[in-house]
Amino acid sequence: MTGETYVGAIDQGTTGTRFMVFDHDGKVVANAYEKHEQIYPEPGWVEHDANQIWENTKKVINEALDDALLDAEQLEAIGITNQRETTIVWDRESGQPIHNAIVWQDRRTTDRIETLEAEGKTDDVRAKTGLEPDAYFSATKAEWLLDNSDPIKLQRSRPEDIRDRAEEGELAFGTIDTWLIYKLTGNHITDVTNASRTMLFNIHDMEWDDELLDEFNVPRAILPEVRPSSDDNYYGTTDSSGFLGADIPVAGALGDQQAALFGQTCFDAGDAKNTYGTGSFMLMNTGEEAVMSEHGLLTTVGFQRSGEPVQYALEGSIFITGAAIEWLEDMTLIESAGESEKLARSVDSTDGVYFVPAFAGLGAPHWDQRARGTIVGMTRGTRREHIVRATLESIAFQTRDVAEAMQSDSGIDLASLRVDGGAVKNNFLCQLQSNILDTEIVRPQVDETTALGSAYAAGLAVGYWENLDELRANWQVDREFGPSDPQNVEHRYGRWKEAVDRSLDWARDTEE
Repeated sequence: MTGETYVGAIDQGTTGTRFMVFDHDGKVVANAYEKHEQIYPEPGWVEHDANQIWENTKKVINEALDDALLDAEQLEAIGITNQRETTIVWDRESGQPIHNAIVWQDRRTTDRIETLEAEGKTDDVRAKTGLEPDAYFSATKAEWLLDNSDPIKLQRSRPEDIRDRAEEGELAFGTIDTWLIYKLTGNHITDVTNASRTMLFNIHDMEWDDELLDEFNVPRAILPEVRPSSDDNYYGTTDSSGFLGADIPVAGALGDQQAALFGQTCFDAGDAKNTYGTGSFMLMNTGEEAVMSEHGLLTTVGFQRSGEPVQYALEGSIFITGAAIEWLEDMTLIESAGESEKLARSVDSTDGVYFVPAFAGLGAPHWDQRARGTIVGMTRGTRREHIVRATLESIAFQTRDVAEAMQSDSGIDLASLRVDGGAVKNNFLCQLQSNILDTEIVRPQVDETTALGSAYAAGLAVGYWENLDELRANWQVDREFGPSDPQNVEHRYGRWKEAVDRSLDWARDTEE
């Protein structure tokens, strides 16, 4: 153990929880990861056990510190980044969830969104929240939990008791950041970026919206306090008598995609990044202006530091990218994600095969909740190599769909795109992305930029880093990919759009 100090980051993702420790140069000095169970009660439903996530969080924090021979007291602060929109409601007295967390991918409230649309309320929701009404966001998940959770688990006798207790503030609502802040500090707090993804928060007034709360029948009494992403006043501290044995400020939180924007040091208007995870999420900083999209993008809060104006962003949310590679593994077409690059390189093209991985519908810019995964163009000669290559191409084509919408909305041409996430270790995909976008792709040395962003937010709040220039100086390029050998990109992109058309509105009420 040394006398040096660090900043820790909890990165709570869709498939697992990671804890990373960073030094002043933004370098990783400790890292531990644990997967959690994916629960599928019905087709289109996805849940997580919030208690399992908390237990895993404690486990990875302890493992990372032990492996690096660090004391918890060497952490000057902890930041949190999280899978967004995933929703939990819990009992304040017992601290126990009333139901499994409903995951952002879950589609059980699709009918509720379609009712909202049929009632002509889409534009109102979009104007207040910057979001396209969708089951993706937290509002309908919270409504469902309050209407459908089993009162027996709350030791209550009547279903209406759940809503009674919610109205009285005996229950608490939160996304994963809120849950972890609560478990770490005992305080019921969220940050502005996560609040902006609930479809209950007015991103212009920067407060919970009474009309939206009424629409989705979510009592104000269960909502967390909304604070800056980097909070000089801290969200609270860990308990010295708890599992860490130290009082450590929890001082920063950002939804995972905003955390990646911050970790990629996209602090200025026009800076853009794309994160390739379970899904892909492309964000462009638009400064202090909330640019409302006319091309199917979301307007969201990018980040906020204490005492400073909110920075907004345009976002293109692609639901399935890395998850499509996992599907290849599930189907035994590949043995590991790393094998996808070798197989894709082994053929000159997809041989006319196009794969639209709309397993959870399509996000930006299409927003079709009833789209479903589609493979077109197969012949008897189609081999697994063609399908693997088509899967990687689908990631790049979906990103181009979003990039074109983003450039139209912002009026800014993408000179370069900073990329991060597990899939960017695949050099073939990075080069493919550059060719299809006709844009320079820049991969940083530290590719865990989501965790890094939350560490930066917390570290700034406690003075570990003094200003944004220090963070810019930390950012280093690993490799750049420029367009080369595009191979009829425009023709292939046109055919991709045709394949997307075939996936739209596939799921019918009679089948789901």
